[in-house]
Amino acid sequence: MPTPSDKAVRHWFVTGASGGLGRHLTEHALQRGDRVTATVRRPAALQDMRETYGDRLTLETLDITRSADIDKVIGKTLQSAPVDIVVNNAGYAVVGAAEEMTVEQIRDQIEVLLLAPMLITRAFLKPMREQGGGRIIQISSMGGQIGTPTHSSYHAGKWGLEGFTESVSREVADFNIHLTLVEPGATRTGFASALRYTTESTPYRDNAVGQTRRYLETADESVFTGDPAKLAAAIYDTTRHPNPPLRLALGSDTYNAIHTALTERLTALETQKELAASVAFTH
Repeated sequence: MPTPSDKAVRHWFVTGASGGLGRHLTEHALQRGDRVTATVRRPAALQDMRETYGDRLTLETLDITRSADIDKVIGKTLQSAPVDIVVNNAGYAVVGAAEEMTVEQIRDQIEVLLLAPMLITRAFLKPMREQGGGRIIQISSMGGQIGTPTHSSYHAGKWGLEGFTESVSREVADFNIHLTLVEPGATRTGFASALRYTTESTPYRDNAVGQTRRYLETADESVFTGDPAKLAAAIYDTTRHPNPPLRLALGSDTYNAIHTALTERLTALETQKELAASVAFTH
C-alpha cells in the first residue's frame, strides 16, 4: 500500500486552525488538494474557507483542555477517514514573572502547550501504526530551546513538548511514524491576541521582566520577519519528505538564537568534563 506521504490526497488534523499559522497551514493543504479536519474554538472563523473548499474541509469545535472532548472529536474524525498528518498547533503564552503567575495560569498553560498535544499524539499512534505510518507535526517555537524572562510557563510547556516528542519519535520509528518539532521565530500571526499577562508587581517592574513586558505590549508586528504563508509551505513540504528532520528551525532569528544557546550550553558542559568524571567509583 502507498505510505501516507505518497498518497495523492491526504487527510490532515489541525488544532487551533482559526487563525495564525494554523489557518495558513490549513489553507495551504487545501490548496494542494488535500483534505483537512480543522479544530477551532469559533467555527465561523473558517466559514469563508468552508465555502471555498466544501467537503474537503471539516470543522470541529474543540476545547483542547477537555480530554473527553479530545477523544470524542478524534474518534469522530477517524470514523470519517484515516488521518495521515496531525498538527498540534493550538497555543498561547502567559507573560509575566513566575512569581506573579497564579496556579490557574500555570496549569492552563501546561495543559494547552504540553498535556493536550501529548494526549492528541497518543490517540493517533495506534491508528497510524495500523495503517502503516503517518506524520505528527508539533508546533513548538524557538522558545522550545531557549529561555527568556516573562515566559517561564510557556518555556516549560514547549521544552516539555520537545522532550516528549524526541522520546516518542524513537518509540515509533519502526512503524513509519515520523514526528517533527517545528520551531518558528517571530512571525506575523497576530501574536498579541495569544498573549495573556499576569498582574504586574512592583519588584519586577523595572528589571528584565518589566522591560520584556513593555516590549511585548508595544511591539510592532511589522518588524517580524517570519511570513506565515512561507512557514506553512515549508511545513507542508516536510510532510512529503521520506526522512523528515526531528527539528525544523524556521526563521533566521530562530537559527541564530538556538545556535547561540546550544553553543553556550556546550561550552559550559566542556568546563565540567573533569568534575563529571570525578564522581565515579575509583575501584
